[in-house]
Amino acid sequence: MNHSDLIAQIAEAGGISKADAKKNLELVVDTISGVLAKGEEVRIQNLGTFKVKQNEAKEGRNPSTGAAIQIPAKKVAKFQAAKPLADKVNA
Repeated sequence: MNHSDLIAQIAEAGGISKADAKKNLELVVDTISGVLAKGEEVRIQNLGTFKVKQNEAKEGRNPSTGAAIQIPAKKVAKFQAAKPLADKVNA
């Protein structure tokens, strides 16, 4: 399912226009992104938890040359599914 398909499904399930569904989806994504950018986590009941994880700097290898390279530290967004979602996926 892509972005457009998700918007269409939200519009149909909610009985709203695709424009309203798109606006609502963008608001949710922007809100979650903003909270994660502050380093906080977002917990959504029956869906899961979005959080920020700090990956430390490490040494890696260039696959083409085999030369050692330094991989910088960075923050990454992580998602952990809640039990009801995990159960539904595995049913």
